[in-house]
Amino acid sequence: MTINALRALRHRNFRIFFCGQSISLVGTWMTRLATGWLVYRLTGSSLLLGVISFAGQIPTFLLGPFAGVWVDRWQRRRVLLATQALAAVQSLMLAGLTLSGRITVTEIVCLSVFQGLINAFDMPARQSFLIQMVEGRRDLSNAIALNSTMVNGARLLGPALAGIIIAAVGEGYCFLIDGVSYFAVIGSLLAMKIDGQPVGKSTASMLVQLKEGWTYVSKFAPIRTVLLSFAIVSFMGVPYTVLMPVFTTRILHGGPHMLGFLLGAAGAGSIAAALSLAARKSVRGLYRVIPAVAALFGGGLIAFSLSRNEWLSLTLMAVTGFGMMQFAAASNTVIQTIVEEDKRGRVMSYYMMAYMGASPFGSLLAGSVAPVIGAPGTVLLCGIGCVAGAAWFWFQLPKLRPVIRPIYERLGILPVVPIAVNGEN
Repeated sequence: MTINALRALRHRNFRIFFCGQSISLVGTWMTRLATGWLVYRLTGSSLLLGVISFAGQIPTFLLGPFAGVWVDRWQRRRVLLATQALAAVQSLMLAGLTLSGRITVTEIVCLSVFQGLINAFDMPARQSFLIQMVEGRRDLSNAIALNSTMVNGARLLGPALAGIIIAAVGEGYCFLIDGVSYFAVIGSLLAMKIDGQPVGKSTASMLVQLKEGWTYVSKFAPIRTVLLSFAIVSFMGVPYTVLMPVFTTRILHGGPHMLGFLLGAAGAGSIAAALSLAARKSVRGLYRVIPAVAALFGGGLIAFSLSRNEWLSLTLMAVTGFGMMQFAAASNTVIQTIVEEDKRGRVMSYYMMAYMGASPFGSLLAGSVAPVIGAPGTVLLCGIGCVAGAAWFWFQLPKLRPVIRPIYERLGILPVVPIAVNGEN
């Protein structure tokens, strides 16, 4: 089972990427925690926590469809080299301003928007690039699961390190470490041996390709349903993260160490979820997994909102991390398995829009509602919304099975069932 769970690492390019990205992502999670803590230290405002999250994610919502077209047209490795270099510049600028003592909320907002612009291109390019690194669909689902493991290993380690560093020397050094860490993934991209991208030579105009991508996503029920459910859960569930500094200080009466432990616990649950997906031999059955883990995520949020005990809250963070990551990775795996290759970049841009587009509005709403009904009441409503979204997806399953089965048969995921002729098989 262990060998099966790691099978995507047999591919040299993915193995190199896995090592470089693992280092970079630790810095990314350090910056996420440090940014929230810095904003809350400077302002004490839950609303501004929502504003910063909104500023960092709304560019992906606005630029997502255009970015998807460009990703389908350009060499994806070149896109990633450019986005990683720009992200390093952004983090180093944030570090310089913070370490010099000149950082303001306005500058944090501007740099968050800059990072959001980078992510609008980086995320669909990175997701679409996976299939080139593993050279086909056979190990794609395992690569996605291992990628999720990598992200959440960093999510476990990054916040814990950030909490220690913030307490010792301040937020600026977290941003500095993040800026330097991008050179690891840049080096891994340069070390790869990648054949030319087999798409991207379309003579159609951008508007035509935009329309083609939207028509495909909106008319193809399996992808449309997954994206809608992902948007619902992202809008309702993901914004709980912006309120974590409030929970840490006002509900659990902790400091940066406690914040790091809470986010680390969610990361530990996410790692367990990703590993369980990596051990799967096939994508079969993931459509049933999606609503189940979305409901688990929502239930974890509801229970967390009611907890006032540190250890119980840490346990519930692990449950929410497991549910959210398994939901996101399962959705990603299903979409990347069934999508047509020439539309992969555009579809993955809509996937990222469903997450990075819906969650900033949810973050802004959560930051606005929290001062009125409190952070616990806000997270309670978030959990209820996720459970409702899971129920909606579950009732769509009977409509999806007849559409999905022929695709799985064509891809060799399911055995072909002979068609009966004149009552005979």
